[in-house]
Amino acid sequence: MSKFEGKLMGMGNPLLDISANVPQSVLDKYDVKLDSAILAEDKHQPLYKELVDTYSPQYIAGGATQNSMRVAQWMLTKAGKTGMTAFMGCVGSDDYATQLQDCANTDGMLAHYMKDESAPTGTCAALILGGERALVANLAAANNFKPSHLETEKAQEIVNSVDIYYSAGFFLTVSVDALVLVASKMAEANKVCALNLSAPFIIDFFGDQLATAMEYADYLFGNESEAAAYGKKHGLGEDDLAKIALHICSLPKKNDKRPRTVIFTQGSKSTIVACEGKVTEFAVDAIPSDQLVDTNGAGDAFVGGFLAQMVLGNNLEASVKAGHWAAGYIIQQSGTTLPGACEYSA
Repeated sequence: MSKFEGKLMGMGNPLLDISANVPQSVLDKYDVKLDSAILAEDKHQPLYKELVDTYSPQYIAGGATQNSMRVAQWMLTKAGKTGMTAFMGCVGSDDYATQLQDCANTDGMLAHYMKDESAPTGTCAALILGGERALVANLAAANNFKPSHLETEKAQEIVNSVDIYYSAGFFLTVSVDALVLVASKMAEANKVCALNLSAPFIIDFFGDQLATAMEYADYLFGNESEAAAYGKKHGLGEDDLAKIALHICSLPKKNDKRPRTVIFTQGSKSTIVACEGKVTEFAVDAIPSDQLVDTNGAGDAFVGGFLAQMVLGNNLEASVKAGHWAAGYIIQQSGTTLPGACEYSA
């Protein structure tokens, strides 16, 4: 395998999305709400077989961080930059893992997976109704990632090469130790660490882990519901997202050479960006409702577009613009699928 000399890496939970259009009755049966992302409980286990048996699902490479890396590489390839992204996470030794590896290869992203012989590759049920979605993740092997994987020669090659490290908050349920190992190296070298709030349940139930990771975050991403959940938990209210963003900006940081930038997306409403006491809003070109196919992956795509521009050395405004475009593209697809060459132009 050739030496990795890319600039962007992600570490997270690789999942194969089992994506299907379902009636409301399925959501009710499994007590799942649209526009939510949850971890599977025992009551959800029959859901995956039901989707396969009844609803003719699509199988799509997934996992929030992996999706962001795939979108970033897709956009970087358009800019003439191949081999710029890498991803690490844990999979099983099965056909689903092979599908994920094949997808990574097709997208030009280096996937350096840890293999767990004892568990199946993780899956995520993506339940789609009226263009909205609910995600139910069964982490399986993804839950077994170990910091020891970072000792492999290829992992060290990746970490030493990149200038930007990103993890979705979902990884905080798996290995904070692994996140801190990479993030601390990045901070010491004054390289960029980026983090995503990812879901309200991360804020509500993994607050200590989030606080640990937040100290390393130079860029913090989230959407309006996650921002509101953070505000509620920390006594900041749920309505003033600019206030919440500024508060997060002011939290302690390991690397004091970089200010923290907080980015809150709000669907078709303006994106809020806070940094160094200033809040800026960036308008979104809304996609007509009749063109919406699946909102699954919009936030991941935004991050991918944003970070791709950072790799290219472009400014904050260019990064937000590219993020908006990538999110707008993905919500017109079924899942985070990249069926053709990227057509983005700045």
